[in-house]
Amino acid sequence: MPSHTDEDTSSSAPKPRPPVTILTNSSTFSLGQIVATPSALSLLEETNRSAASLIARHMHGDWGDICKEDAGLNELALQDGSRIMSVYRLVDAEKLKATPVPKRANLPTIWIITDAADDQGFRRCTTMLLPGDY
Repeated sequence: MPSHTDEDTSSSAPKPRPPVTILTNSSTFSLGQIVATPSALSLLEETNRSAASLIARHMHGDWGDICKEDAGLNELALQDGSRIMSVYRLVDAEKLKATPVPKRANLPTIWIITDAADDQGFRRCTTMLLPGDY
């Protein structure tokens, strides 16, 4: 009788996700080219999170888990073209709420940074990265 060991182990392999396209007419700013560090992509895969959903949040002004001062700087950046940064903790809402603010840096975290606009007012790049990649 043939062994089915190979078949059993292959069924536990992650299935590839289809590509995702974000269509919107309400982005609050341009993203430029979107890039990600290898470690950010690995963390997204480990936590089964979607890069597209985080980019969508960022481009619609949901800055994630940032302080009021940084949120204010992002709002100012929409007017003056300076850098925009979002912080996303890759845990469920209950765990985030239960984690004291000073300890949230220990949670799995992705930063998304959109570069400041150049002299022509164009933002060239948005980067997804881990805090340690900065």
